[in-house]
Amino acid sequence: MISFDEAVAIIGEAARPLGAERVAIDQAAVRALAAPVVAAIDSPRTDVSAMDGYAVRGADLSAYPISLKLAGESFPGAGWNGTIEAGQCVRIFTGAPLPAGADRIVIQERVRRDGDIVIIGSDPGPATWVRPRGKDFQAGDEILPAGRLLDPGALIAAAGADAAEIEVSARPRIVLLSNGDELVEPGQARASPLAVPDSASLGVAALAERWGGQVIGRRCLPDDLKRMEAAARTAVDAADVVVVIGGASVGERDFAKAMFDPLCLDLLFDKISIRPGKPAWFGRTGGKLVLGLPGNPTSALVTGRLLLAPLLAAMQGRPLEQALAWEAARLSAPLPACDLRETFHRATLAGGEAKPLCFQESHAQKALSDASAVIRQEANSPPRHAGDKVVILRL
Repeated sequence: MISFDEAVAIIGEAARPLGAERVAIDQAAVRALAAPVVAAIDSPRTDVSAMDGYAVRGADLSAYPISLKLAGESFPGAGWNGTIEAGQCVRIFTGAPLPAGADRIVIQERVRRDGDIVIIGSDPGPATWVRPRGKDFQAGDEILPAGRLLDPGALIAAAGADAAEIEVSARPRIVLLSNGDELVEPGQARASPLAVPDSASLGVAALAERWGGQVIGRRCLPDDLKRMEAAARTAVDAADVVVVIGGASVGERDFAKAMFDPLCLDLLFDKISIRPGKPAWFGRTGGKLVLGLPGNPTSALVTGRLLLAPLLAAMQGRPLEQALAWEAARLSAPLPACDLRETFHRATLAGGEAKPLCFQESHAQKALSDASAVIRQEANSPPRHAGDKVVILRL
């Protein structure tokens, strides 16, 4: 068996970006940039007011009180076209362009009006309340680098740079195959006492979508090798990544890897020294990648978070570290000593404290819904106590 870090390194070597496409910016959310976003305009476009108030000449602010004559108004998108002369001011609103001749804003709270006369009773302070042209960025600046995920903040930056279309990495197409005679679609299990709802594939599909994958198929397969071989061939033809859930043990009907034998599967690793997730495996065939996950729901989802998320990130040109962003936390409850297998404990995370779930079984489903992180515990490590520092990964 290989270590978790070795498995991730193999995934990183095998994963390759799938090319790029241009999409409208309103369709680019949660996509990864294939090329940098470069600003087409300055931001702000010109010197603008940061507050509602009055645009004045700093040279006119001396002995107080001061009376200035109102010469006009400046609104966002409709500035005042004149030039402020000595003894004048212009009413201005947040985001409006600064009139020629003005170099600062006196906020409205420091002013009183008497018709067209504006009276400043005392020193308004050193703040100018002016946002200079290009203070945020200038035309030609790189706003976002290639590989950046277009989260809400990044979308605002790209739109503010006047980008109508974005060059993004192609989304990996994914087919999920769940193996087991007992598995049925949710809603059908109540018809037979031996049936089990296929919950794992739904969770892994949602995980894949969250990390930029495009799930184009999801099937439950009976433990029939011929039918599984046909499904494997169809999946490999259609997908960039085939995710197989279950059937990776050594039972008489565990055909997860055997179903790819006619396709000459090149197995890159088989079994990892982790808990949960020991049966996980990874290979390629015909230029497509195949990831095998354990069949139990908790094991499938946790192992998917540890292996599938970085695989999909790398296939979109994103660093593996973006998918495996380990954080420091403190334990709020003890953990037992760890054996030969590195262990990822499901936990809740609140206020920088990680609390291991009481129910850590691999078949857990209700308990899994409470987990927001996993605690990483190194192999052969001693017991950990409440208050100890640990490393966690958000689910």
